[in-house]
Amino acid sequence: MISTRSRRYVVAFSLAVWLAGAVGLSQSWSMGSRVPTVGMPVDEFRLVDLDGKTHSLSEYRGKVVLVNFWATWCKPCTTEMPAMQASFDKLRDKGFVVLAINELEDDAKVREHIKQYGHTFPVLMDRDNKVANQFGVFGLPVSVFIDPQGRVQEYIKGGLLTEQMINDVVAKIQKQEPVRAASLR
Repeated sequence: MISTRSRRYVVAFSLAVWLAGAVGLSQSWSMGSRVPTVGMPVDEFRLVDLDGKTHSLSEYRGKVVLVNFWATWCKPCTTEMPAMQASFDKLRDKGFVVLAINELEDDAKVREHIKQYGHTFPVLMDRDNKVANQFGVFGLPVSVFIDPQGRVQEYIKGGLLTEQMINDVVAKIQKQEPVRAASLR
């Protein structure tokens, strides 16, 4: 049995964590925000890769971007990464990029994992979980396909990406007509 005193501590701690998140003191403790909907513009983010280079989402404007949230301990994440690599190799000259965003893990562990599997796409480190929260991520893997105009076109939670699936989604996005500024008004 949990004592009344212990329950009070649990309630007080939970309230403190909630309040810290509400005032923005601890984004890494909070769960992801609302999941982006198809057609919604994606907010800018900046993350550092394993070599210390900063990447921003805006530098990939004009390309189809697969943003994949993953971790080394996540078996489905590890299983789908070869398909991501194969599609990246096949389509990068056609305007496709993969941004694999690792959540909250140690650089050395991530670096060893990437080396072991021979991945060459950019691997970005979300050390405080802010970008994962921005994309409403809870549970891994999560994959978000972003069109050349910076809008979400697919949001896949927990699904296992295959090379065929990636190629089909990229082809579908690339066939779409760009949205003109006048049509957005």
